[in-house]
Amino acid sequence: MPIVKCSVSNCTYWGEDNNCIADLIMVEIDRHSKKDFKAEFTGEFAYDTRHQDAAVSSAETCCHTFTPKQS
Repeated sequence: MPIVKCSVSNCTYWGEDNNCIADLIMVEIDRHSKKDFKAEFTGEFAYDTRHQDAAVSSAETCCHTFTPKQS
């Protein structure tokens, strides 16, 4: 798995040295940022990866893997 850097420190998957420690990373285009791609199955989340989109630059993308840390 590649090293994924992330600066969102309040994410459950934020690890030491700003490394993302999620097993799966879902990146989506901003135009779908409000869409919920997750379906819960026995406590685990499965991501809908059936659709495909194109982005011109990284500014048009967002991470759907983010889950806030529990306090």
